[in-house]
Amino acid sequence: MSMIEETQRIRQTIAAGPFEADWESLKGYTVPAWYEDAKFGIFIHWGVYSVPGFGNEWYPRNMYLQDSREFKHHVETYGSQAQFGYKDFIPLFKAEKFDADAWANIFRQAGAQFVVPVAEHHDGFAMYDSAFSDWTAAKMGPKRDLIGELAEAVRKQWLVFGLSSHRAEHWWFYEGGMAFDSDVQDPRYIGLYGPAQPKTMQPNEVFLDDWLARTCELVDKYQPQLLWFDWWIEEPAFRNYLQRFAAYYYNRGAQWTRGVAINYKHDAFPAGSAVFDIERGQLTDIRYPFWQTDTAVAKNSWGYTANQEYKTATELVGDLVDIVSKNGALLLNIGPRPDGTIPEPEVELLLNIGRWLKVNGEAIYGTRPWKTFGEGPTQVVGGSFNDTKRAAFTSQDIRFTTQGETLYATALAWPTDGTVTIKSLASDAALFQHQIGKVELLGYPEELQWRREAAGLVINLPEQKPCEHAFVFRISPTA
Repeated sequence: MSMIEETQRIRQTIAAGPFEADWESLKGYTVPAWYEDAKFGIFIHWGVYSVPGFGNEWYPRNMYLQDSREFKHHVETYGSQAQFGYKDFIPLFKAEKFDADAWANIFRQAGAQFVVPVAEHHDGFAMYDSAFSDWTAAKMGPKRDLIGELAEAVRKQWLVFGLSSHRAEHWWFYEGGMAFDSDVQDPRYIGLYGPAQPKTMQPNEVFLDDWLARTCELVDKYQPQLLWFDWWIEEPAFRNYLQRFAAYYYNRGAQWTRGVAINYKHDAFPAGSAVFDIERGQLTDIRYPFWQTDTAVAKNSWGYTANQEYKTATELVGDLVDIVSKNGALLLNIGPRPDGTIPEPEVELLLNIGRWLKVNGEAIYGTRPWKTFGEGPTQVVGGSFNDTKRAAFTSQDIRFTTQGETLYATALAWPTDGTVTIKSLASDAALFQHQIGKVELLGYPEELQWRREAAGLVINLPEQKPCEHAFVFRISPTA
């Protein structure tokens, strides 16, 4: 299909409604219930950049920036960029051990409810079978439709499948290769490296039409229920195209009778027209409408590198609980190796989270915020790229969620004195106006001793922890 024909087809889908390609119409969007209930998903950064496994997933850009450590590393390890460019990593990206069903089983055991692999990163190499490029995993490297295989496997596990597209940033991603003798300037490889324009220049109509066609192709071919975008779609040139894409996607979701969602950063979409996402960061209070954090198990990279610096399961569970208490969801990233295996420390982190959720999932899945998100001394640093700046949570840090009349209070560490005091539930506090009928510790089968007094709800704890990381009290009003 030609680009003209594809553009016409997109217009027809938009014209069919119910959404129109303008912000006022798109503000009528409703976040699907599955998303608000799911709370926890897996993000996957996997691509050709995992082959060098150095620095981070921006290696393909940085290896062409002459003052970067990736540039120096590349020349010392592989030779000049004119002789060995990023394209030459593609044959080494074989994915020979990739087992989509094994991945999906791990995600299920982790307690994740949705899975969002990167369909195309800034590097311009599509991990799927695209009609608009020859530089794809289906035609080069693994010669497999990796996204298609994963979509099928994820859905077999009854998980929701989503995708992310970072195509917008490709406009300028290889600009460094235009400043010296490199293979970026070779016209034979423009399908991978082009446009390689200055970042200061807005994308032109040809690129934007191609961006829209590729993104709609992802929608039609894989029917994702979540579409995640990186930040550069906020540039002025994308504004009309975002409206067209959102109307197209929401209309396709209506045709499928499936709830779909778009993630955006900063102010790329008006509030209420899509789901706000904060990269490597959180919020300091409850936010309406529903929102999301995307972050990674590693502190230093989204994609695979040989020297990952990992977070702990305790830190990740604490973030999950905090985010959910504030009406958010956590999209947690892993970075598989080029052979298609997930690094063992990342598998163990996921399974560790899954073990916690098996005991405490009812305080996460399907919950909604309470009147206050929580209490305690530890301050979360709000905003993007602050995910490693908070101090460790303490036993005085409590987070709340609700299901119906049931209140869940999660202590983010185990007390050393054998008691927990929840100040928000003090006898004279106005937040919980019911009589408390029962207090239970999830994972502990025996009755607890507790009392409600002016200082708060005081709970005596058993000698043994029922789980690791965080501890959930189910608080039920008198019947």
